[in-house]
Amino acid sequence: MVERRPWLNFFSHAILIAGVAVLVFPIWVTFVASTHEAQALMQSPIPLWPGDRLMENYSAVLSQGLDNPTAGGVPVGLMMRNSLIVALAIAIGKIVVSFAAAFAIVYFRFPFRMVAFWTIFLTLMLPVEVRILPTYKVVADLGLLNSYMGLSLPIIASATATFLFRQFFLSVPDELAEAARIDGAGPLRFLKDILFPLSRTNIAALFVIMFTFGWNQYLWPLLMTTEKEYFTVVMGIQRLLNVADTDPQWPLVMAAVILAMLPPVLVVLVMQKLFVKGLIEIEK
Repeated sequence: MVERRPWLNFFSHAILIAGVAVLVFPIWVTFVASTHEAQALMQSPIPLWPGDRLMENYSAVLSQGLDNPTAGGVPVGLMMRNSLIVALAIAIGKIVVSFAAAFAIVYFRFPFRMVAFWTIFLTLMLPVEVRILPTYKVVADLGLLNSYMGLSLPIIASATATFLFRQFFLSVPDELAEAARIDGAGPLRFLKDILFPLSRTNIAALFVIMFTFGWNQYLWPLLMTTEKEYFTVVMGIQRLLNVADTDPQWPLVMAAVILAMLPPVLVVLVMQKLFVKGLIEIEK
């Protein structure tokens, strides 16, 4: 039986509220900064309540961007569209490829099956910096620079997702595969009608993680894109800050930061229940 101790409940909630405040305060300051004029942010102390330029700043940064040599007036709306395309392609591609790879490793008996799995798994030991130049050379030789295919295709393979799907498939009772075989179901039907519904929460959890991973890509898009039409929002924020002779337009930069945060946050909120359930089942 759990004892009720009011002081302990108060102490626990106070710690939680303090932790939330520490995490939320920088985001609040960023939002407030995006609603003021640039001159207001040069004063000390900076304002902590929203200003009167919310609509003007956000509409300007979405439709026009910043007019400086590095940002080149690229609208943040265009960069967010590019990031959305790349993040969806990476997330869906990683799930499809990893799902198929794990299915083949678990349910098919072919030579060097475990060698193939451990080769995939060992790629986790290689940092991105080790393979980024060879990958860039291959993509450049294929003529995929400044393209959505070049931005997403080299990042689609995922050893982590393959490992997680493999562990989940190993936990599925063999009787299901035998029953499907007796009923005349082939491998593709078994995958579509049995494994895919059982993996729904795992897929949701991986989708949230992989979407956020794809959205936050910086180094690879920085190498891959030289044309403004393919700038992503994370690398675009850095270009908004990189001005030569003047101070950055902080209200517009902060507005771009807030806009860049929204899609991953919305994905997490929409898929929160499946995300948490999927993580719990993966741990099992």
